[in-house]
Amino acid sequence: MMKKTFSVLFAVIVIALSCSASFGVAAKQIDVSKLKGTEINVYNWGEYISDGAEDTLDVNKEFEKETGIKVNYTTYDSNENMYNKIKSGGANYDIIIPSDYMIERMIDEDMLEKINFDNIPNYKNIIPKYKDLYFDPKNEYSVPYNVGMVGLVYNTKMVEGTPDSWSIMWDEKYKGQVLMFNNSRDAFGIAQFLLGIDVNTTSEQDWKKAYQKLKEQKPVVQSYVMDDVFNKMEGGEAAIAAYYAGDCIGMAENNPDLAFVYPKEGTNIFVDSICIPKGCQNKDAAELYINFLLRGDIALANAECLCYATPNQAVLDNEDYSFRDNEMLYPDEEHTPTTEYFHNLDSETLMLMTSLWDNLKIEGNDVMSVYIGLITFAVIVVVYFIYRTIRKKKRESMY
Repeated sequence: MMKKTFSVLFAVIVIALSCSASFGVAAKQIDVSKLKGTEINVYNWGEYISDGAEDTLDVNKEFEKETGIKVNYTTYDSNENMYNKIKSGGANYDIIIPSDYMIERMIDEDMLEKINFDNIPNYKNIIPKYKDLYFDPKNEYSVPYNVGMVGLVYNTKMVEGTPDSWSIMWDEKYKGQVLMFNNSRDAFGIAQFLLGIDVNTTSEQDWKKAYQKLKEQKPVVQSYVMDDVFNKMEGGEAAIAAYYAGDCIGMAENNPDLAFVYPKEGTNIFVDSICIPKGCQNKDAAELYINFLLRGDIALANAECLCYATPNQAVLDNEDYSFRDNEMLYPDEEHTPTTEYFHNLDSETLMLMTSLWDNLKIEGNDVMSVYIGLITFAVIVVVYFIYRTIRKKKRESMY
């Protein structure tokens, strides 16, 4: 997720502070020296950690420097893709950072390890209101990382006035200029908020109503996107997109024509949290990494870089934190939108949502793409057989 430019000086100060604090941050029960030379595999959202770009602090390299533990870092672009990879057993990870509803699902399916909080002394920095949440009510499996809400980012030179409703994403006036989420839960959520349907409904009829609404929208949509939204909105290739508030701040920094609004119908609020998958190969190192991410200076570096609301009180107490008074991240009571968390859906509803989403994606333009692909294949086959026939005749003429 998008970067906020740090000064080199600030990065140097942060590193100096972290080294001096060093493993006073260290987990109380872990002997760091015994983990030197080991590795952890971290699986996170794309652009969702301060990585050294644009003079920011490289959090993973700093962890490696302080501990001697190598970080193997890979990314995903949706909770669903992350879940499918973990579920398939195709890779072993020590750290993942899912959203709330996905954490609830993974706990239900026994896919997460319980965290030893004796090894996470910096958990004291987490604001109490982000503990004991519905998806992990006993605080056993997750540690809050970032908080966010979904809204509309729009180009003020391409959109008339200030939009206040999700309905603008269905407006024929902006046909071919609308970017929609390329993941089922967020996309259905927008249609459900617009229709006044509970985003956690188990009613088949409600899901089909939302599906019909998304089907109506499809002719207006330029493309379904996740990380591609950055280049498209910053480059002026689209007028409107639904996306996460923190990322929209970053987009606006790179294109001052962009603005952001929370629609009046309400929106999704989410808490992304750090978890340890079942089968983790290096649990002590994973818990050391979690504790490191919660340390005040490291959490500040991430908060500044990622532009998301932080659940870390040490960051909010820091006068150098540039987003302390940002109304998009921390709206006052008057400007706080109506919000709702996504909850894990029962298996039958999940299957229904997945089926409807798959149907949506293969209809219309996608069907045309399939036809074009089949025609192309047929042409290749015909050309191949013509070529074989000509070669055969040439050989026969030689004898």
